[in-house]
Amino acid sequence: MTASAGCPALRAKPDRHPGALARPKEFIVIVLPNDIDLPDREEVLGQAIPFDRDRWIPLLPDLTWWPAELDACPKVGRWPRVDRRTVFSIARRANTAQGRRHLLVAALVWGSGAKARSVHQRARVFEHSPAADIDSRLDGALTALRERGAVDAYRAFNNDHRILHLGGAFFTKVLYFAGGENPRGADRPIILDSVVSRALKDLGAVDADWPKGRWTTEQYRQYVVAVGELAERSGVLPDQVETALFLHGKQKT
Repeated sequence: MTASAGCPALRAKPDRHPGALARPKEFIVIVLPNDIDLPDREEVLGQAIPFDRDRWIPLLPDLTWWPAELDACPKVGRWPRVDRRTVFSIARRANTAQGRRHLLVAALVWGSGAKARSVHQRARVFEHSPAADIDSRLDGALTALRERGAVDAYRAFNNDHRILHLGGAFFTKVLYFAGGENPRGADRPIILDSVVSRALKDLGAVDADWPKGRWTTEQYRQYVVAVGELAERSGVLPDQVETALFLHGKQKT
């Protein structure tokens, strides 16, 4: 639930480093129970998702959109698996148009898994927007991230630089990986998806009417602030908090 006047202790303002986002008037407080452990950094970076290259290639505008790093991913059982560390390495090239295309594809692949239905649903991004339009919108949103931070970048992707069929659950993945592997700070872009939202509800951090998707920019800002504050209090990076929330949300399906 959102904090209220009935919970004055939750309004205690924690020390924040200079440049941290100001706490919104309506804000989220995340309290993790003792039985939820924050994953270490290697566990976060090593979170690996299976994918099927043969399902993706025919759905891309052309083969140049496919990042070569994905072909070097280790095979585990039937499928190769791509981890966060690999997507971060791809994101280092996001200062070029082709690098941004590779980042988009890698984030979609990492977030989709190997099931045909999920792949086809995510690849709708490429069916309804010309390549030049995707390029322009990616550039605009990632410029906002670089110059003004995570919340303005979310606003860009959610409004003027919206890419059809690329919703918040996936464009926050693009922003997260574009934000770099190690930066600290309350304004670091963090993934927000339906699984994390389920965890926030289960933990009482948000109200029951908190949406499963299509979050407003203000809702994303509340989330970023809350995750950043908990990460700072715990001495970890924000994506360690996000991963803990995701793992908790997975258990609540």
